[in-house]
Amino acid sequence: MKILVTGASGFLGGRLCEALLRQGYSVRVLVRPTSDLSALSPHIEIFYGDVTDYASVLAACSSCSLVFHLAALVEPWLPDPSKFFSVNVGGLKNVLAAVKDTPTVEKLLYTSSFFALGPTDGVVADENLVHDEKFFCTEYEKSKVAADKIAVQAASEGVAIVMLYPGVIYGPGKVTAGNVLARMIVERFSGRLPGYIGYGNDRFSFSHVEDVVEGHIAAMKKGQTGNRYLLTGENASFNHVFDMAAVITDTKKPVFSIPLWVIELYGCLAVLFSKITRKLPFISPPTVDVLRHRWEYSCDKAKRELDYRPRSLQEGLSEVLLWLKNLGFIRY
Repeated sequence: MKILVTGASGFLGGRLCEALLRQGYSVRVLVRPTSDLSALSPHIEIFYGDVTDYASVLAACSSCSLVFHLAALVEPWLPDPSKFFSVNVGGLKNVLAAVKDTPTVEKLLYTSSFFALGPTDGVVADENLVHDEKFFCTEYEKSKVAADKIAVQAASEGVAIVMLYPGVIYGPGKVTAGNVLARMIVERFSGRLPGYIGYGNDRFSFSHVEDVVEGHIAAMKKGQTGNRYLLTGENASFNHVFDMAAVITDTKKPVFSIPLWVIELYGCLAVLFSKITRKLPFISPPTVDVLRHRWEYSCDKAKRELDYRPRSLQEGLSEVLLWLKNLGFIRY
């Protein structure tokens, strides 16, 4: 069976390709010519193109039985916000059209995001949550909501699509915007983030990358078309993460909290500076808007129907801390 994976050069996509190869599947990836492919196996078939280009997506789908669409632009802020919609919305539209035009494709597995469902702010939500669209913390969130509506509409029209919603993905791998927990830990242990972020009012559902990969493969085998599955994990604040990291490493916990308004001010300056350096800022005002809300979800449906078994945050964080230490990113 030949499987197409978009977004294979990303944090999650690369790990999914490895897992599919281990299980004996033939893997084809659609990547841009500028993508870093150093982590991909030589046994993977490479198609060069872009999800924003329908012709290249259609060519990549040819003779494939399954498609995993993971390609997305994942950043809290970009100087040109229209790119979120061209990639995250336009890309999905092209993949859906290509799947419809490729008779061999039996199922499309679309990786969305918890942001597509919206903030929970006081409750633990499940797959029935629908974003109220009254406000958006980031343009990324807005684009994922728009894409999610397109995916749900496609399912209602009979497209064999399964929609997957990971939480905050973390784990060993690339230290990028897609692995924000690892980036936060590096900032914390380097001293560049000297205190807690706010007062612990934020809550996120943390998903270990290997668990999310297993959830994708289980959805491929067991997921019911037209269904949504949250591939989330333990719900916690970043303050709790910092406390847990201190206990695991036997180091001191932060002794003070940095108010969000201070971090937001820093983010505004970082955005201005980024326009000079042309490097994306680590913190921006939209990041702070996200931290002002709670994003807590239940993965009970995935546990029941996909046998999804996320590890505890303590187990996953212990692994990440050791990995970062061995690479020399942190010391303790």
